[in-house]
Amino acid sequence: MYLYLKGSAMVNTIPVFRKWAPEWLIRISLFLLLLPSIVLFFLPLANINAAAGHYGCEPADIQFAVIVFYAAYAGFYSLEHRFFAYLASKQYFILFTSLQMMSSLICYHTHELYILLPVRFIQGLLFCSTVSLSLSLMFTRLRTERAREVSFSVFFGLLLCAIPFNNFVTADLIDAFNYNIVYKAALFSFVPCLILLLLTMNNVRLKARFPLHKLDWQSFSMYTIMLCLIGYIMVYGQHYNWLEDRRIQCSLIAIAALSILFLLRQKSLKRPYVNVQIFRFRNFLVGLFVLFVMYICRFAAGIASGFFAGVLRFDPRHVSYINLFNLGGLVTGVIIACCMILQKKPIRYIWLPGFLLLLAFQVSMFFLFSGQANEHYFFIPLFMQGLGVGMIMVPTIVFTIASVPVVMGPSAAAICLAIRYLGFSVSIGLINYFELFGRSKHYHAFCEHFSKIDLLLRKTVQVQSEYLVNRGMAPRAAARASNKLLADRMQRQAQLRFAMDYYELLAWLIVGILLLIVLFPYLNKTVVYLRSRWLAPV
Repeated sequence: MYLYLKGSAMVNTIPVFRKWAPEWLIRISLFLLLLPSIVLFFLPLANINAAAGHYGCEPADIQFAVIVFYAAYAGFYSLEHRFFAYLASKQYFILFTSLQMMSSLICYHTHELYILLPVRFIQGLLFCSTVSLSLSLMFTRLRTERAREVSFSVFFGLLLCAIPFNNFVTADLIDAFNYNIVYKAALFSFVPCLILLLLTMNNVRLKARFPLHKLDWQSFSMYTIMLCLIGYIMVYGQHYNWLEDRRIQCSLIAIAALSILFLLRQKSLKRPYVNVQIFRFRNFLVGLFVLFVMYICRFAAGIASGFFAGVLRFDPRHVSYINLFNLGGLVTGVIIACCMILQKKPIRYIWLPGFLLLLAFQVSMFFLFSGQANEHYFFIPLFMQGLGVGMIMVPTIVFTIASVPVVMGPSAAAICLAIRYLGFSVSIGLINYFELFGRSKHYHAFCEHFSKIDLLLRKTVQVQSEYLVNRGMAPRAAARASNKLLADRMQRQAQLRFAMDYYELLAWLIVGILLLIVLFPYLNKTVVYLRSRWLAPV
């Protein structure tokens, strides 16, 4: 998300912070305000099985809890600036940070999914507001183009690192306590920044006060409901057999109807919620497509984590440590991309190495997937995946926003955020499809194969039974255990084959986008830069 601040000279003269507060303390305070909100974003995915067990639901329900947060974040962006203009900065901060703490407390105490989902939606709205405030204040401290672009990269770098960082930080907590301890930790993480900013901030405004009348709640409601329904279909579509289920059919009909009403409403409004004229720009469409593909590839790392846990049987703590290499790649990639943006490199020189790294990750993992493997085999591929995603993310968003006139920037930003949300949702839908359908297909194929070679099957079961009997197990129990071990091996192999199928699909998708980048010669002359002096990601 992005915020365009006008009147830069005026903003620089507003005493937002007290005179005694040093610059380093102000920046630390703003960073501490930003970090807990980002951690809260993907917190349910820190340990999806533990979360499902805590709330007594399916893993898909936990995925949907993240979806509703993301949908609220994406849908509220175009409306949030009205609240930002209405309240003073200090009041705005106190209100929304207090609500974030209250929502974390509710998540800590509740065990019911029907309470969790509405609260997660509210957290998405509050996340939008909190990030808008902190980054707007941060950008009042910046004087140079270099500093603005570095801060731009830092914000999106934090978003990219949210999942591996959450997994690393919460692995020991969830292992030692109940799952809901993560929300208690999130609650207390807001306290230091709250105290610091209460002490250092003056009660001033960055913008002239604008009354809260004529809020476009209709557009917000239609837009957000559409996003939630798309996420619902992606999460539960495979579980309900897609169009065979009435719930999915009704969701698709509702999406179509709301889309038509939303477009008609935007054309009739003097100040549309989203200006649909931005879709006339070719580079904007190219940037959206690249961003969408990158987001699908980004979450492919989750399959690797599932492979570590389900096939290699690593515990969650071990998996979180391995994913630190992915985290290191993300940080390195964001730094490299930031340097290339500052040097005003053509976008092609950033996209090509980024997607080549992602292709190398998909291909190397395809050949490394095995029932037995040493963990150090995966260090370099995970680093490459993080490096590729980190290089592509920030330049693509800047390229896409810069493809439209500055006056259309907020609408372009809103669509970029929606595309990131769609990429996340579609990646969940694709993974669910390949996991449920692909694993079932391979499992039945293994069963058919074994039925044709019963002698070898009997021999394998017999050898396993004899081994267990020699270890002291009763013969009947050893026979049953051998059959269960055989079924477990087949399930693990089916999961292995599904992961290979998915990575093969992504590899071909990346090859296609590499050809697109190579065959579009005008990208050679397209340079990534911030067109607006006051462009701030929120």
